[in-house]
Amino acid sequence: MDEVDPLHSDRRVDAVLFDYGGVLTGPVKHSIANWLAADAIEPESFSGALQAWLSRNAPDGTPVHRLETGELTVAEFERLLAAELRTTDGSAVVPDGILSRLFAGMLPDAEMFLLAEELRFAGLEVGLLSNSWGNTYPRARIDALLDPVVISGEVGLRKPHAAIYELALDRLGLPADRVLFIDDAEPNVLGARSVGLHALLHTDHSSTRASLAELVPDLNPNPVGVTA
Repeated sequence: MDEVDPLHSDRRVDAVLFDYGGVLTGPVKHSIANWLAADAIEPESFSGALQAWLSRNAPDGTPVHRLETGELTVAEFERLLAAELRTTDGSAVVPDGILSRLFAGMLPDAEMFLLAEELRFAGLEVGLLSNSWGNTYPRARIDALLDPVVISGEVGLRKPHAAIYELALDRLGLPADRVLFIDDAEPNVLGARSVGLHALLHTDHSSTRASLAELVPDLNPNPVGVTA
């Protein structure tokens, strides 16, 4: 039988896996809204394409799925997306750089990075499990704080498929019931639960910290002096 650490025997998890966009950053929807306005894109044309490509009934091979696993290049995806979009003034959509513009406002969330640092200081493993859209990650900052770093386009797997969660667990070297996964997309949360992980749907820093404090009692649920 494994020896129990008496200082942390009341913990329910030993590791936390964070999604990136929308969890360790501000809400993705805000960045998208800014891009739609700046490029004069009709929001319905973007949401329609996204809904079709992410639908549960869509075959697992849509442009989004293929982008997330690295099968489709950013340039190829941008051309396909541009073909689905309409502008408010009837002008042509420029495909080059669409994703860079879409993610331009997706900035790191200082409070969530601090939370990850606190968990690591408390002795937990902290890692990243993210579906990539070809977006740029702050790798120096992430690699210094998070381990493992599992990014869909680098491993050829994507959430919510079981294999990518199992890969992250293998790299952690922990059983699923000792790991919490945090994501802002419900399908990814359900996918994590299907393989036995604890999983939390992220909406904001305060509620996520409060939920984490229930699993990690030595985490301060209400820190003061946190600045963005």
